[in-house]
Amino acid sequence: MKNGLRVIDSDMHVIEPRDLWLRYLPAELRGRAPVGPADAPTQRNFHVNMPIDGDPPVRSGVDTLPTQWWPSLHAHMVDYEPEYEFAESVEFNAASQVDAMNREGIDIAVLFPSRGLMVMGHDLPHNGTRGLEPGLAAGIARAYNDWLAEFCGEDRARLFGAAMVAPHDVDSAVAETRRCVEQFDFRAIFLLPGIVGGRPWHHPDYDPLWAVCQELDVAVCFHGGGPDDLTDFAAGHRSMLMMWHTLSHCVGPMGAVLSFCGGGVFDRFPSLRAGFLEANCSWAPWLLHRLDEHYDEYVGRFEIKLGRKPSEYFVTNCYVSVEADEAPATLYVQTYGNDNVVFSTDYPHPDAKFPHAVDAFLAGQLDDDSKRKILWDNCARLYRIG
Repeated sequence: MKNGLRVIDSDMHVIEPRDLWLRYLPAELRGRAPVGPADAPTQRNFHVNMPIDGDPPVRSGVDTLPTQWWPSLHAHMVDYEPEYEFAESVEFNAASQVDAMNREGIDIAVLFPSRGLMVMGHDLPHNGTRGLEPGLAAGIARAYNDWLAEFCGEDRARLFGAAMVAPHDVDSAVAETRRCVEQFDFRAIFLLPGIVGGRPWHHPDYDPLWAVCQELDVAVCFHGGGPDDLTDFAAGHRSMLMMWHTLSHCVGPMGAVLSFCGGGVFDRFPSLRAGFLEANCSWAPWLLHRLDEHYDEYVGRFEIKLGRKPSEYFVTNCYVSVEADEAPATLYVQTYGNDNVVFSTDYPHPDAKFPHAVDAFLAGQLDDDSKRKILWDNCARLYRIG
């Protein structure tokens, strides 16, 4: 609690042990396990080495990251390292996660990965090209979820998981969703926004996954990761981390919004909830205005028949997250109100404001009613938290 307000963090991150998949994958898959590098200067360099089948092989999260990023990223991080010593000293274990929540003033957190944001960023193998085989992708997801379920055992009243599912095989993703919700009480599934197998998120092949999420009343959340072999949402801007990160983490979830609101997903699954996280919220008024215009006044109505305008689905079924100091969020609230924005700290990633994220948000220009809803009410609806 902070200043008398209850707080849910919609997108708090764990840092997985570097050997998580070596310990949790079945023996037959361990030879292709993601492994964190042993020589990273800090555990907040949370990348992974993962041999990907094909020629040439690639180490996911290392070979895909431009080497020129590292000096500037480390220079940015060094001044903030003392804030994380309490967690670094115990390898970011579950007790330190709860400690971080207490320091920030967070009552409940829904947990997303760090290394796990890297491992699914590979397409299916095709005509001999390198790729992530569906059985391995499903095994990596299952292993992470097994570990996360144990991690949440530190305090099951305050820690809730978002399940990793692999879209490389939809049937496996459906089964893993059901397992994580029914056995572990996870409150969401999460997906990278990049396209796998050439299928946009409104493709009917994904309907069984959206159907089980609707049946189980669990949220579908999209969250960007690192540079990968999927869709290049940064339009080639990999030379500088500043430019890549500015575009990729926002444009990826924006593309998923187009699929869900404009591609008929919510027509077919009207009770489905979707979250678009670590992407800011201030782009939404422009994007939905343009999408409505293209549906109503341009070619959209001749391509697909929707029951409502895309923006109407967005308001009733979608949630976007606000950064701690995102000043233009006031424009979002003026346009769409304050009922579908959620708060996140992004702990403990390099652009987090820990342990001052909640304070920074409360110091912003939103009115008190909006702050209360964004810190608790909206997130409670997204994740079914009482």
